[in-house]
Amino acid sequence: MKPSKYPKTLASVFVLSIFASTAVLIGTGGHSAVAQQPVASPPPAAASSKVLIDPADAVILLLDHQNGLFQTVKDVPVAELRTNAVILAKVAKLAKVPLITTASVPDGPNGPLMHEIKDVAPDAIYVPRKGEISAWDNEDFVKTVKATGRKTLIIAGVWTSVCVAFPALQAKAEGYNVYFVTDASGDPSPMASQTTIARLAQAGVVPMSTNAVFCELQRTWNRPDAAQYAELYAAYAPNYQAVMESYDRVKEVASKGQK
Repeated sequence: MKPSKYPKTLASVFVLSIFASTAVLIGTGGHSAVAQQPVASPPPAAASSKVLIDPADAVILLLDHQNGLFQTVKDVPVAELRTNAVILAKVAKLAKVPLITTASVPDGPNGPLMHEIKDVAPDAIYVPRKGEISAWDNEDFVKTVKATGRKTLIIAGVWTSVCVAFPALQAKAEGYNVYFVTDASGDPSPMASQTTIARLAQAGVVPMSTNAVFCELQRTWNRPDAAQYAELYAAYAPNYQAVMESYDRVKEVASKGQK
């Protein structure tokens, strides 16, 4: 059997590519022609400002977190949903982000808004509706959002597939940057929620979790309200509360041992 000519062919191509590369380098004064082209990417500061939420441009919308609607939620534990909605209300106050709430027919079976939101964020703006299913179909609600002068919306609500999805899609179509918080929202089934997440993502609405929201708005521990942010971590992840307590205990024991 005659030896294959394939290795020689590969070797020839490799040698020719070296000569070609050398010729390019010589012709460009020893520098790659590609390297001489202007860099199109923005500096890191400009790039990061486009991918992370700017607290100065954000509004948090809590839509229809109502006691009656909670009874229909099957995709996330209701206790966690309520906790996460409260965390969003707290972080709005900490980050100085406007908080707007609304309810769908609160005098009917949907029930009133959960009281905890008003308890932790008494300055939240409540906009009553006139029966509209989508908050974005309510003129007063849209005016209230526009009056903030901000273009980034962080939305959570019940149901995800309706009360979150409809205004999220409408606001996105009007040029807003829209995020929705999956675990501070609820739906009648996991399938309804998963279908909605896919629908919104295809439309350019960005899904987030509650912890991603408060971490993104916090950005650094080097701030005077760091302890208050730590409380949000503990509320969202009770196991992390145990970690912090253990750490404090170790420091206390070590301090006593050094005396």
